[in-house]
Parts: sequence; structure tokens; C-alpha cells
Amino acid sequence: MVTTHATPSPPATAPASPASSAPDLQELRALAGSVPDPELPAVTLAELGVLRDVRETAPGRVTVTLTPTYTGCPAIETMAADVERVLREHGVPEVSVRTVLSPPWSTDDISDEGRRKLAEFGVAPPRCGTGTGTGSRTRTRAGGPVPLSLAIRCPHCGSTETTLLSRFSSTACKALRRCESCQEPFDHFKEV
Repeated sequence: MVTTHATPSPPATAPASPASSAPDLQELRALAGSVPDPELPAVTLAELGVLRDVRETAPGRVTVTLTPTYTGCPAIETMAADVERVLREHGVPEVSVRTVLSPPWSTDDISDEGRRKLAEFGVAPPRCGTGTGTGSRTRTRAGGPVPLSLAIRCPHCGSTETTLLSRFSSTACKALRRCESCQEPFDHFKEV
């Protein structure tokens, strides 16, 4: 299933001066990837792994592909609008954002930096290597598999003595847990 969000071209503006140039594809990908997740603003779309592709389909026309963390993720509309806004602000007159569900997003797609930022934000990141990602997306270290740990660490004190309070938290992609050591509740980004 593919959903496309397209925005009309803004009113014509004066041509760019020769000294200025439109961002190249690498810069466009960095710009789109730098958009913060609307539900977890500590991480960007690139760090979360939902940004799949950025392509220039014609001069002045860019198509961005996103894969939501869950099929019914309510934040995907905001993500698309934010990506469109950022790219238009940087000189792209026509932006189209496609939502693609296949291959599905997996928690294995979250970057190491994204995991670090989730923990710093007070959300226990998903355990590495436990998602349902395809073999090509499975995270590896030094050429080998990532060690599997079933323990969920408290992002506040680091204890692995935690209790599940609810399978769902503020969003469908998180569960609510409590640390038995420091007694603090915290969100855990569920593995998928």
C-alpha cells in the first residue's frame, strides 16, 4: 500500500541568483532526515529509520518515501507535512511524500544514535536484533550478530528489574513499564 501526500506548488518567485544553488540530493536527504519525530521529538526521522528514500524526480520536484512505525500511525500525516515544509523552505518548489508499508518498518531500523537519544529522552529503546526486520536490515557489529538481551533497562537508573504496567503507553509503539529499583515509570519502545 502506498499513500501519497502532494502539496501544490507555491506561487512563482523570482529566479534564484546564479550565486545560489538548490540543495543536492545528499543535502535534501539530510534535510528530510533531520525532521524530528512528532511523538518523540528527541529523535529524527532518519534516526528512527522511517525515512526510506529521497529522489529528485524532475528539476524542482522531489519525492520522499516514509515507512511508519505502525500501519495506522497517526503521526505519519504530521511527518509528511513537516518534511514537505522543510524541503520547500530550502528551495524545493514541489514535494511529494509517499507512505510505503512494504517492507515494513522494524525496530532494527533505529540507528545507534536514535537509541541513545531515546534513552536520554527517558524512553527505553527497543532491544537490538529482536525486531522483525529482513536479513538485510538486521543490525550487526564487527561482522557478527548483535548479542540478544531480553532485559529492558530503566532509562533513569539502568536497572533491569522492570515490570510491565501496560502493553500500550502514550502511543501504540510504546509500552508502559516501572523500574522496581528507582520506582520510576517509563515508556519502552516496543520491538517490532
